[in-house]
Amino acid sequence: MRVKQIKIDFYVTKEIKRFVYVYLVETGSGCILIDSGVAGSETMIEKAILENGHDPGEIKAVFLTHAHPDHIGTAGYFREKYGSRIYASEGERAWIENIDLQFKERPIPNFYNLAGKSTIVDQVVKDGDKIFLSDGIYLEVIGTPGHSVDEVSYRIGDAAFIGDTVPVRGDIPIFINLEAARYSLSVLEKLSGIEIFYPAWDQTYSLEMMRKKLADAKEIVNELEGIVCDIDHGMALSTLVDLVCERLHTPMWKSNPLFARTIACCRKKQNLQIKLGKSIDKLFLREIGMHAL
Repeated sequence: MRVKQIKIDFYVTKEIKRFVYVYLVETGSGCILIDSGVAGSETMIEKAILENGHDPGEIKAVFLTHAHPDHIGTAGYFREKYGSRIYASEGERAWIENIDLQFKERPIPNFYNLAGKSTIVDQVVKDGDKIFLSDGIYLEVIGTPGHSVDEVSYRIGDAAFIGDTVPVRGDIPIFINLEAARYSLSVLEKLSGIEIFYPAWDQTYSLEMMRKKLADAKEIVNELEGIVCDIDHGMALSTLVDLVCERLHTPMWKSNPLFARTIACCRKKQNLQIKLGKSIDKLFLREIGMHAL
């Protein structure tokens, strides 16, 4: 098995530049993609496929870790043009098959330019599933929710493709369920036989580096929860976000509705926040006087 990391740069707004990694995996009887980047990156992905000695028509499947725009953007393109089958979990399926629903429940700037268009999920996967790829090569599904409602990671041999499961220091922490995020970090920590980890928004990790990243991620989650618990006295979410950002010295996160959702799920009344999760983004945008772009 050979893996190619494809870096996709994109802009959330004119001021906010981000990137995400798509993975091209050679299986012995064709290729697969792990995630699909943002809409408009199909030419870059096709070029990388050709440069690695393959034809884009060899992409048998696209395995999506979750439904966020920077992961699903070209899935429909590969399905329609090359017949690639789309795999995703049940909890992410609705947002992949109906991106209007995703925008309604999770509005972010530049959404449609990033997400592209809705696409059918050909096969739903769940934790523990094993999918045959080629002679002696199987893909195993690992449930790693927290960053999103039903994110999954994928294991192929001694490699694990972990999407956005692991928050990294210096980048904005985004998760919607505090305990699920902790659970998923523990799941990855307990995996045996994995020598290399492929995240969606950071460099490739060796086993030793992964152990350090997991320890750091746990600290990030704990520190954030501790700050919220320390300063939260029932004020409006926008006020709480401002105070947390002041404590963290991250003023650039104050107007980010995704960070607001992270803060919401760190509050003591976490279950209520999760129950109301679909409305958190719009409430926050209204509080700070913004429109969902």
